[in-house]
Amino acid sequence: MSQSKRVSVSPGNVLSVILGGGVGTRLFPLTKERSKPAVPLAGKYRLVDIPISNCINAGLKRVYLMTQFNSASLHRHISQSFKFDHFSGGFVEILAAEQTLTSKSWYEGTADAVRKNLSHLLNHEFDYLIILSGDQLYRMELKRILSQHVETYADVTVATIPVSRKEAGAFGILEINLERRIVRFEEKPKDPKILDGLAINPEHFDRLGLEGDQESFLASMGIYVFNRDVLVSLLDQSHDEAGRKRDDFGKHIIPDAINTHRVFSYVFQGYWEDVGTIRNFFEANLDLTTELPRFNFYDMGSPIFTRPRFLPASKINGAHVNHAVISDGCIINHANISHSSIGVRSIVGAGSSLHRTVVMGNDYFESQDSILENEMMGRPRIGIGQNTRIENAIIDKNARIGDNVVISPANKPEELDHPLYYIRDGIIIIPKGGSIPHGMVI
Repeated sequence: MSQSKRVSVSPGNVLSVILGGGVGTRLFPLTKERSKPAVPLAGKYRLVDIPISNCINAGLKRVYLMTQFNSASLHRHISQSFKFDHFSGGFVEILAAEQTLTSKSWYEGTADAVRKNLSHLLNHEFDYLIILSGDQLYRMELKRILSQHVETYADVTVATIPVSRKEAGAFGILEINLERRIVRFEEKPKDPKILDGLAINPEHFDRLGLEGDQESFLASMGIYVFNRDVLVSLLDQSHDEAGRKRDDFGKHIIPDAINTHRVFSYVFQGYWEDVGTIRNFFEANLDLTTELPRFNFYDMGSPIFTRPRFLPASKINGAHVNHAVISDGCIINHANISHSSIGVRSIVGAGSSLHRTVVMGNDYFESQDSILENEMMGRPRIGIGQNTRIENAIIDKNARIGDNVVISPANKPEELDHPLYYIRDGIIIIPKGGSIPHGMVI
């Protein structure tokens, strides 16, 4: 196929799309009442703040967010967080699944979501569409992938990251030539012989700009750049010749395009974490409490933006705090907090101990009348009570944890559903608005 017309990149000719994902089953119960992109992160952010901030830092201020499940809180967060002036032409807007004269179904895959919204996208002038995922923690200079896309005369560019053989089976793995053009794609390969053929030749590391000398495979990050006309043509057919649906970029569109278009790999070598599972989400949050976290929220060269809150500074009343992130508006009494993330408006009672705990915080400060009313019903106040011990747990927003409570997954199954709590990947989760009565031992 002939090479697409080369057009230089500027923020004005790039449109951004963030895919909000499906039901979020792997992040349940954090997605019980919210969509994946709306899940709180690092005390004061939401997952969706990461890709939106990557766009804003690259000057890309026309952003669509596609979602279909529990989108109310996400819509509220977007409307309260990302506002551009009337003259910039910038926007961050949600495209929720909708019934039309041509479609009455939900999004059935990443490509299907874009296909069903193509009429909205094509209302804008753009030469390149960049597609990002809404549940990944990373900081990428999007100008670099866009520049490489133009310089290589690519029709499609796929962001990839080097992974080990052990990790390769969980990703779509690509093989590239020395020009970085993708020549082969295998979805989640498990066969050692197939993996042998996909490993990057160590002799090509320097030529490809790869660091290190360990065996590596290039995994797709679910981040793509498409030329406008190429996107339209690739999404034109919703079924292949055998009648099978072509609803997913990673499984259908990209593998097919390799044979008909110029599809290139952009190799990313920074920190990247797919926080789509409870374990990955939990460990990513705890990593932020280390002295040198792999993801740096303190990099003001490319800040992470979120909703501006007008909260007082946090107050620490004699607590012992060791490797913790404490967000705005918290009141921490004589407690012991270690390797934990404490979200906005959190209250921690005296004598309590939190170790390896992610507390997502609260949406409001509880009034005295509300506290008295809940006490009359035998419910604790919002926050963590006194003399309570919590370890290896996620406490979702607005949870009420009583006095003298013990929460620990020790000697419990890896997966468990209980009326008051859940266990996923060996981590206890108190759901949003949950209540654990005084003296309960979990």
